Amino acid sequence: MKDRISELVKTLNRYAEAYYTADAPLVSDSEYDRLYHELVSLEEQYPTLVMPNSPTHRVGGKILEGFEKYQHQYPLYSLQDAFSREDLEQFDQRIRKEFPKVSYLCELKIDGLSISLMYEEGILVAGATRGDGSIGENITENLKRVKDIPLVLEQPLTLTVRGECYMPRASFEAVNQLRQENGEPEFANPRNAAAGTLRQLDTSVVAQRNLATFLYQEVESTGATTQEGILQTLVEHGFSVNSQYALAQSVEEMWSFIERIQEERDQLPYDIDGIVIKVNDLAMQEELGYTIKAPKWAIAYKFPAEEKEAQLLSVDWTVGRTGVVTPTANLTPVQLAGTTVSRATLHNVDYIAEKDIRKDDTLIVYKSGDIIPKVLRVVESKRVSEEKLEVPSHCPSCEGDLLHFEDEVALRCINPLCPAQMKEKLIHFTTRDAMNIVGLGPNVIEKLFAKDLIRDVADIYRLTMEDFLTLDKVKEKSADKLYTAIQASKSNSAERLLFGLGIRHVGAKASQILLEHFRNLDSLMLAEKEEIAALDNLGMVIAESLTTYFAQGGTKTLLAELKETGVNLDYLGETVADNAALSGMTIVLTGKLERLTRSEAKKKLESLGAKVTGSVSKKTSLVVAGLEAGSKLTKANELGIEVRDEAWLESL
Repeated sequence: MKDRISELVKTLNRYAEAYYTADAPLVSDSEYDRLYHELVSLEEQYPTLVMPNSPTHRVGGKILEGFEKYQHQYPLYSLQDAFSREDLEQFDQRIRKEFPKVSYLCELKIDGLSISLMYEEGILVAGATRGDGSIGENITENLKRVKDIPLVLEQPLTLTVRGECYMPRASFEAVNQLRQENGEPEFANPRNAAAGTLRQLDTSVVAQRNLATFLYQEVESTGATTQEGILQTLVEHGFSVNSQYALAQSVEEMWSFIERIQEERDQLPYDIDGIVIKVNDLAMQEELGYTIKAPKWAIAYKFPAEEKEAQLLSVDWTVGRTGVVTPTANLTPVQLAGTTVSRATLHNVDYIAEKDIRKDDTLIVYKSGDIIPKVLRVVESKRVSEEKLEVPSHCPSCEGDLLHFEDEVALRCINPLCPAQMKEKLIHFTTRDAMNIVGLGPNVIEKLFAKDLIRDVADIYRLTMEDFLTLDKVKEKSADKLYTAIQASKSNSAERLLFGLGIRHVGAKASQILLEHFRNLDSLMLAEKEEIAALDNLGMVIAESLTTYFAQGGTKTLLAELKETGVNLDYLGETVADNAALSGMTIVLTGKLERLTRSEAKKKLESLGAKVTGSVSKKTSLVVAGLEAGSKLTKANELGIEVRDEAWLESL
């Protein structure tokens, strides 16, 4: 029975690959179904013989309780955007200052969801969403139902690969047709449909919707020296790779590829929203490095957005947590990029003046990056009024004076007690990347604020069960959950608190870097601008914003109140001493380790202060080579870089 099951699995997987990946069926549907049902029957009789790469895993049927968080071993970065040829020229000029003979690989930017797949000894063990780049959601069971994702690789490799999961246009049309017949709301576009599908708790629904993938990255590459080589290696491993890519030696060649793809875009069987351009040489990528958010060696050119006419009905002015008052246009509804748009940002008063937007104007609106509705220009030939838009002189929330500073384009309310600002700051403080107080969302904060139970973030930690029970529709069970979530957040590591304070220019990544270095908020509060600015990926803008914030008397009072209520002000992540054995070294792992997994080796090296990277370059300090080490070892020898073995690693 074991041999028959193995034979059926091998045969059915070969048929499935031909059908789904190569679009070249080898047998009839009835023959496939006959073999498939035989396999199902045998697996039911002999459950201990079920193989990890059995095609029956693709069908679904599990009802998941939810999705656990997944900590990415290597961060997933976003990409810097380009919207014109000039943007690409600036990118190219910056790269050529360091590498005059650089070449680029141009790939289609698939309009889907970023995913990461982890394999151990050739078996798919985890699949996750991008999330915030550091923490995603574990959607392994759903990704197993995507038919072109290998469950088992031909070689017993331990590796992580990344790419996009998308819904082909044919699948999208079929899904929406079925939803229409069932009286369900249709998905707006294939990307929304893919996102909704991957978040399904019923895996059989995922299996039915025929998602697909294109992979483009192999973390800790197993031998490739270029991005083009990575794509070829991924194909060899059995992954789906988009064949529409091209090498470019210049911006002229990049632009030629972009123009060709734009012409062919509507004929593709899947949605794309741009072209990703990457430095092809992996060693060059390594030397160029990363900013806080994005690799310096890649850029995403976004296609021009669809444009539509809409009439301006009115303008709303809202106050954000920093006091900036932002105008938003209310419009006659129009369809843009698959969704209905009835509002668009007007940014600020200078933007309104620059576009010369007047009452009841007809506007050309578009979606920036196919996401955010914006106003492109006024259709002056259809103007019906010369009356200019009324710009408020007083805050719509607190009636305080609005100021238009010379060095800013925004109107700003400077009243520190402005209710709208205070509410927005409180909402930001509770969000996932900040203190992550589950359940304490905008609606609850609005109610607490209306009852004068909270005015600043320290007040959150003074709330009692009884306070929550005074709120409309909040019962004892909900009150208990809210109170418990608040108490749990007190023990968060301090980088969450720093981000939650909402200091201008200080995002989640910068907060992490700052607390890794200064260890606690008390030390950070005493730091000089120059010391902060000298940290990797920060700079003087962040340094000045921080020191200005901490110099305010109210800040010191607030931190003292937070500490008094039991909120942790210390960094709780792993720290490495400045005098650690490998401090300041950049190390590359290559080849197969016999006694340690790659992740165990990486963790050990990092605990001793090393930075572990995936490519060998002039900046590499040392290479640890296991069995069957390939091109990385060769390059290390060429560059005269020190090479050590696994025994050395174990001896540390």
